[in-house]
Amino acid sequence: MKKSRTNFDPRFRAHKKNSGLQLMETFFQFNELDVSKERLSNIMNYAVKRNSWINEDPAMIFEFYQSMRSLIRAGYLMMLKERKWTVNTQPEKISPLVLGLLSEKEYRNPLLVFKTAFREYTIKEFDYFMSGIVYFSMGVYENLPERNIVMPYIHTVKMLDAAHLILQRKRVKNTADSNSE
Repeated sequence: MKKSRTNFDPRFRAHKKNSGLQLMETFFQFNELDVSKERLSNIMNYAVKRNSWINEDPAMIFEFYQSMRSLIRAGYLMMLKERKWTVNTQPEKISPLVLGLLSEKEYRNPLLVFKTAFREYTIKEFDYFMSGIVYFSMGVYENLPERNIVMPYIHTVKMLDAAHLILQRKRVKNTADSNSE
């Protein structure tokens, strides 16, 4: 009897081959920014607690894990294409509430977030980080993650902010283009 294997690789389908922007749009169709950041924070918090585990449905956690992996890959694809998503604003016009974890420079050009993240960590290391925090958040374990998981977490939250910012700017640009016609 032939064994069949289930492929659990996250693959949100994009209309164009290797379209990072389409993958980001798909991510935010199913996940809101604030909910995603809160869920990532909860997973991270439970990953470092020794005697507790997350109370969410494991299927939801796994689905979120897959979608985050796709978002990270989308950012990598966007970074490779080097498309500019900059905005010309004066420093005094940017509110600290709008920035989130992003610096003013990263707010002006969100692709810098992805460049910085992938300069420090590879996609494989981000996968290891995501799978590690999901694993440790799902049960009570004696050991804690062996690597520093704070920096990949900060980069991941910044990637969420940057991806959302890129999509906002795309919508504004498309609206401006359609109004000018």
